[in-house]
Amino acid sequence: MSTPESLPLAEARWLWRRLYVYVVSGLAWGLLAWAVGRAPVEALPVLAHGLMILLGVTMVLYLVAPSAQQLVSLLAEMRLRLATGGGR
Repeated sequence: MSTPESLPLAEARWLWRRLYVYVVSGLAWGLLAWAVGRAPVEALPVLAHGLMILLGVTMVLYLVAPSAQQLVSLLAEMRLRLATGGGR
């Protein structure tokens, strides 16, 4: 029987989250290039700011998701130890 410490985190192998982040980032950059070419000059700062926020949120999703997975794993392990009395 394997212990929680010996099990690899599934997040490290999760291709779909990475693929989503790369595709959305590429699309946002393409949208920014398209929008800059078509938007009136007065609207460019607001437009660029909104797209930069979108990229920032996407990057936070990419960077925080592994930490969240590790926190859930840690909490599950603590709960298991408390339930079995193995924490003392």
